[in-house]
Amino acid sequence: MFGNIKLVKSKGMIATALAVAIGGICFAQSAQAQQSAGRQAQVLAYVSVGENTRAPIGWKQFCQDHPDECNVSPAQAVDVQLTKSAYKEMERINRFVNDHVKPMTDLDHFGVVEKWSYPEDGYGDCEDYVLEKRRRLIEAGWPRAALLITVVRDKKGDGHAVLTVRTDKGEYVLDNQEDEILPWSETGYRFVKRQSQTDVNVWVSLGDNRPTNYVAGTK
Repeated sequence: MFGNIKLVKSKGMIATALAVAIGGICFAQSAQAQQSAGRQAQVLAYVSVGENTRAPIGWKQFCQDHPDECNVSPAQAVDVQLTKSAYKEMERINRFVNDHVKPMTDLDHFGVVEKWSYPEDGYGDCEDYVLEKRRRLIEAGWPRAALLITVVRDKKGDGHAVLTVRTDKGEYVLDNQEDEILPWSETGYRFVKRQSQTDVNVWVSLGDNRPTNYVAGTK
C-alpha cells in the first residue's frame, strides 16, 4: 500500500515534471511562433527596397513638361497614419479617378509609345491614372513622400504602373485595373522599382520579400 502510494506519488512527480518541461517547450515554441508571425507580417506589410536604379523615361519626360513637379528638395521619409477617415479619403479618390478617366494607350492618345501626363481630357493609360491620384491626394494634404509612383509587372508579365501609399499599417496599392485598394503583397504583381521616399527624382529597385509559399490573394 505504501509502495503503491509512493509509486503513485513518483508517477505524479514525474508527470508533473514532464508537464512542466513540455509546458516550457510549448511556451518557447509559442513565443518563437509569435516572433516568426510578427516578422512575416512585417515582411508582408512593406516591400523590400534595394539599390538606386534608373528613373523611367516617362518620368524624365514628365519632368521636362512639368518642371515644378520635379524641382523639389529632398524630404524626410514619412508614412501616413492610416485612420478610418484617411482610408475612406484614399478610397474616394482612387474610385473617382478610376471612374472618370477612360483608358487609352499613349500611341492612340498622343501618337507616341510613351508619354506620362495628367489626364486633363479624361483619357490616359496607367501612369496617367497614377499621376492624377497622386496629385489629388497631395492637394488633400497627403505627404508627397508617402505617395510613390511604382513600376510593376502585372499578372500577365506586362509592364504596369500603380501608386504605392506608405502607411503605418503597411503599403497599399491604388490601381486603375482594380477598384479595391489592396496591400502590395496581395496584388499578384511583381514589384520592380519606384520613387524614393526622400527624393522624387531618385528611383530604387524593389525585391519581392514574400515567403516562398505565399500565394497572392490568400491570407
